[in-house]
Amino acid sequence: MTEVFKSVDDLAEGYWKLIDTRFSLQDPDAGSKAYKAGHIAGAVHWDLEKDLSDMHSKNGRHPMPSREHLTELFRRSGLGLDDRILIYDGGGEPFAARAWWLVRYGGFRQAYILREGHEGLVRAGYPLETEEVTPKRSEVKPEWQERLYADREQVRDIVEGRSPGVLLDARAADRYAGKHEPLDPVAGHIPGARNFDWSRLITDGELSADEETVRAIRETVGPDESVTVYCGSGVTAAPLHAMLTHLGHKDLRLYVGSYSDWVSEPDAPVENGGR
Repeated sequence: MTEVFKSVDDLAEGYWKLIDTRFSLQDPDAGSKAYKAGHIAGAVHWDLEKDLSDMHSKNGRHPMPSREHLTELFRRSGLGLDDRILIYDGGGEPFAARAWWLVRYGGFRQAYILREGHEGLVRAGYPLETEEVTPKRSEVKPEWQERLYADREQVRDIVEGRSPGVLLDARAADRYAGKHEPLDPVAGHIPGARNFDWSRLITDGELSADEETVRAIRETVGPDESVTVYCGSGVTAAPLHAMLTHLGHKDLRLYVGSYSDWVSEPDAPVENGGR
């Protein structure tokens, strides 16, 4: 098992660099407004669309940022590869996990997701401030972990049998089965993919996995299988990737472009139905 999650009770361990990733897919300005209204003292803010995605790219709805963009983000946030980094969102959301995955992709060795989110820290008495935090700039050189990342070509290789591996769709079962598709032009899932709804990982506003959830995950993918996780735009797949990492899965990738990237290609094959 790899430690991915921290709880408020763990924070007495020492100094942390804090990252606030609160966001709303329904209101893209909500996260920055919430940060300005009050954030945990010392926390920098990372915005899903401005910092954690390349919204100018055509590779899905929340495309992968460039290495240059990420390097600048890490440096202006004052991060070092061995820093203890704690990332929070509103609790039970996918945004901290998205940032956690990008930090891990950059080679940072001690990054964690706070289970209880911002409100958990507030309840525990951590002080708030409203001023934007500007850390001392670092000159960190990321150590890119390409083994964590999958693009459309790598996914196509799995679909067409040229590469071994399992595709795991993190969307709700109705979207996976093609019964309901509110966002993408084509309903269904990438051929051969299995399904595990990421929202099953949320309990009382926290990312967690009880025995029943762990058993369900184990029934969906084996711990020794090579797994590539995707969702609609690469955001809600990140918590499932994080939970699989926490449970000890070693051979894991995230298809950041996800289904929105897959169906942007003309005549991309899709399947409907399934469990």
